[in-house]
Amino acid sequence: MWQEFKKFAMKGNVIDLAVGVIIGTAFGAIVTSLVNDLIMPLLGIVTGGVDFSERVVLIQGVELKYGAFLQTIFDFFIIAFSVFLFVKFFTRMKRKEEKKPEAPPKPSREEELLSEIRDLLKAQSK
Repeated sequence: MWQEFKKFAMKGNVIDLAVGVIIGTAFGAIVTSLVNDLIMPLLGIVTGGVDFSERVVLIQGVELKYGAFLQTIFDFFIIAFSVFLFVKFFTRMKRKEEKKPEAPPKPSREEELLSEIRDLLKAQSK
């Protein structure tokens, strides 16, 4: 059983997934800081100092934190847009790598001679 687990854990996909999760977590922290520390304060200035994260409404003694919910939605859209730009950037870079066509190899001397012969035969037949 230990050997099977070791074989499973060392598969390329599992390691790639682990790296993706770790980088995704770090990326999420960066985006959360971007939203909380830069964008939301600027949005607060534009809206007259409104702090969305502390907005609540009381309904029959129950506190509904709609501001925190709006903050989470805003975080989601920022993360989704950032991931979109990230994927678009790497797709474009990959496409540029693929577009670099290699120069076609020069024809050999034999091919050049055969082409000349073909052209001469075409000219004679006309």
